[in-house]
Amino acid sequence: MSKIKILPEILSNKIAAGEVVERPASVVKELVENSIDAKSTKITIEIGQGGRSLIRISDNGIGMTHDDALLAIERYATSKIYVDDDLYAINTLGFRGEALPSIASVSKFSIITKDKSSVSGTRIDIEGGKIKKVSDAGAPDGTMISVHQLFFNTPARRKFLKTVTTEMGHIADVVSCCALACPNIQFRLIHNQKEIKNWPPVRSSIDRVVDVLGNDLKSALYSFDYNDNYLSLSGWTSDPAVTRGTSQKIYLFINGRLIRDRGIQYAIFEGYRGRIMKGRFPVAVLFIDLPPDQVDVNVHPTKHEVRFARQKQVYEAVKTGVLTIWKTRQRAQWADPKPLTTEIKETRPLSFDRPPANKPELHNFIVKKSKSGPAQKPSKAPVDPFSPGASSTTPQKNFSPAPPPEPDNPEPDNKVPETTPPQTTPKAKAPASRQVHLWEQKKFADATVIGQFNNTYILCEGDGELIVVDQHAAHERIAYERLKTARRSNTHPSSQKLMIPETFELGYRETAVIEQMLDDLNSLGLEIEHFGGNTFVVKSVPVLIADREIRPLILEIAEAMDAFGYSPGLEDALDQCIILMACHSAIRAHQSLSIKEMKELLVQLDQCENPFHCPHGRPTFVQWPVKTLEKSFKRTL
Repeated sequence: MSKIKILPEILSNKIAAGEVVERPASVVKELVENSIDAKSTKITIEIGQGGRSLIRISDNGIGMTHDDALLAIERYATSKIYVDDDLYAINTLGFRGEALPSIASVSKFSIITKDKSSVSGTRIDIEGGKIKKVSDAGAPDGTMISVHQLFFNTPARRKFLKTVTTEMGHIADVVSCCALACPNIQFRLIHNQKEIKNWPPVRSSIDRVVDVLGNDLKSALYSFDYNDNYLSLSGWTSDPAVTRGTSQKIYLFINGRLIRDRGIQYAIFEGYRGRIMKGRFPVAVLFIDLPPDQVDVNVHPTKHEVRFARQKQVYEAVKTGVLTIWKTRQRAQWADPKPLTTEIKETRPLSFDRPPANKPELHNFIVKKSKSGPAQKPSKAPVDPFSPGASSTTPQKNFSPAPPPEPDNPEPDNKVPETTPPQTTPKAKAPASRQVHLWEQKKFADATVIGQFNNTYILCEGDGELIVVDQHAAHERIAYERLKTARRSNTHPSSQKLMIPETFELGYRETAVIEQMLDDLNSLGLEIEHFGGNTFVVKSVPVLIADREIRPLILEIAEAMDAFGYSPGLEDALDQCIILMACHSAIRAHQSLSIKEMKELLVQLDQCENPFHCPHGRPTFVQWPVKTLEKSFKRTL
């Protein structure tokens, strides 16, 4: 008996579905791309229970005749390619002819379609890959495809789906990307019969970019263009001061097709070299147009990856295009010429500004801006920024920073100096190459402050040793432990009410995360309320971050929790939030401090349970015995 058999068509379709249909968002992507190829100007996406119960895509495209509709559900049936040459010059989004039969094989599927030449439309009902009914139907020109109970006949696949919120977040991302690529098409996204987003057609691509990414980025985007005889490059990228913690906000389009390409991302980073810190990502929308025969889009089942005929030339063009921005500094041009009244807070460096010495009354207010105009937040009389309890009772004093060429990197280094727990026994003489622990003999506050190096490191002298303290890491540890202590004692950290609440908008995925976190954030002193849609209102903030920009912190928390996986009350997740709040509240690198402020910082560092590392794991200090220095200068052998 032969061991090799031909697979049944239904089984082969299910295998293909495993490649094409990863999750509900994959279904939405394939069907919306078909609607775009059908020259639609209006596309509506209706979702039920994150795509588990319903996915319905309707458009006003060219539609299909009765015979074409029957052929479209057959495997490898397509109207996009006919001969070999067509396969190497793809100029449409869909072409494989696998999407419809693959989706129909793992769902209860129906299609209603009509073209202009037909008197009536055609309806086809399929269940698990088997055609149940074919009939005429009254329908407008265009196509409507409904997918019910996705993976109903493959329960193993269905149980691996994530929560409704997570799956809906992926769907919202897919539709957002399609909207970015096609500004002339209207997209409506509906979830559980509630409209999530409506992107009307626009004449200018930048208007759609702002509509998708948020109006807050409007004045922080720079446009660029690059053209040669081989390709054309256009798009927008953000000011170096506006970054994200992940690469999710980098959108790459090749001939209108959304792709993922690490080489192009690296080229974008090269264009930012020396302008953004490691571990941060810009916001970018990049369109690359080149001859279809110079890019192979048939290298991945989901068509997310492509291969270029001249890969190096494409990467160099991207790098050159981004570099050109910083030479010309041409901000994006808007269809609406009205002057902007809303300040983009992310474009300002996170810094402390010291009020002028001759105007002490300025200490009495911390001014914050909101969309409705300037708001003033009263605070108490000025106090020393490092005085005991300053972070829990009063706002920090503002300092005067030197202009930083780059912000410091809060990410942990790969290597940290060797450290050991505190010793209670007398310290033995250590080799010169090892970091001798300062706290084994003396406290940080016992050291004599010499001064500040590069407005970043506090130089101290103690017991014949040179001690260098990282001011940001040290203050970050202090702020972290204060917030942590308040959390452990079930007491709310001291917060400060905003005279005029600050409103801001987030993306769909970030909104879903922050909605779940409202109670936990409130327990940390950050009072936020959902204002409807994707809008939130901040009513009060912890005193520690009273003079900081709130929206960048909320965005970073949302992105981190989306990647980390958030559950209400989960201590690890809350600890990540506290770390981010501590990082945003801490003194920055390249910030000038007085001798008194440096001494007070060391006093407060002594009070920490773990004064040796910042919450990210970086050391707060290093030290060198005088003998090590003398050997370096050949004073001793």
